[in-house]
Amino acid sequence: MPVDNVGAWLRRSIMELILFALCAILAFEAEGFFSVDNLLNVLRNVSMQGIIAFGMTMVIISGEIDLSVGSAVAFAGCLTAYLTQALAGLGFGLGLAVGLAMLGSVLTGLGIGALSGVIRVRFGVPTFITTLAWMTMLTGAAQLLTGGFPLTPFPEWYNFLGGGYLLGIPFPAIVFALVFVLTNFLMGYTTWGRSIYAVGGNAEAARLSGIEVGKIKIGVMATVAFLAALAGILQSAEIMSGAATTARGWELDVIAAVIIGGTSLMGGEGKIRGTLIGVVFLGILVNGMTLMNISEYWQHVVRGGLILSAVLINRANQ
Repeated sequence: MPVDNVGAWLRRSIMELILFALCAILAFEAEGFFSVDNLLNVLRNVSMQGIIAFGMTMVIISGEIDLSVGSAVAFAGCLTAYLTQALAGLGFGLGLAVGLAMLGSVLTGLGIGALSGVIRVRFGVPTFITTLAWMTMLTGAAQLLTGGFPLTPFPEWYNFLGGGYLLGIPFPAIVFALVFVLTNFLMGYTTWGRSIYAVGGNAEAARLSGIEVGKIKIGVMATVAFLAALAGILQSAEIMSGAATTARGWELDVIAAVIIGGTSLMGGEGKIRGTLIGVVFLGILVNGMTLMNISEYWQHVVRGGLILSAVLINRANQ
């Protein structure tokens, strides 16, 4: 195994061992943890953040960051509800209105992400700053679309996308699995994925080797924004409304999952599989602490400590 891969392998192995240990502890300490209903509940809860986390992994590996994904989720849900209501009011059938609204939301998300990438490439503005601005703007836009109150124009079947089951598995979990397979393939087996690693490792060297660094950065920013919009649609389907208050703080949980999964904040290193472990780890941890009636305040303390520990392990093995 190459030396530069040993650290990443070690971090993932450590997290896998901790995850197994955590499950063993919760099996004894948290009543009902291993029940089918609870495990399906964990799977549903981690799916929407996990979908975004896979895109965020690509962004961080490329050397960038996106702080707007939580607000993007809320905005996408509100935009879907607003467009559905508006199109239905214009005489479109409700089914067609919902379909066009969902398409409009994911395309809007794609455009916002691409614009963040363009601003980074053309004007040199760090994505940390750009997406921080988007976080504020999208929160305000979601409030404007809804007037501060949840919009509920959706037909009953829409709930299947966020709250339904297919072959006994929550539908969001199936989308989560498909996104995992796709992003894992892209990062591990395509030229585009290898280019993302190259850009994150050394952008100048990547440019000199013929890689179009700008297109890579625009592409990964567009990808994570698209996935955030997709998660926003699933979230709005689960609660059957577009609400501006949903997904607050998701950006921190998503980034935490990526870091815990072993992706380096310095760029150039990380695995989609590692992020999967990070997402599941956080989901199980939160669920277990809830079953054990641990205070929400202590839950935040524990999660913050885990993030710091993951960063320290990351740095120690570089």
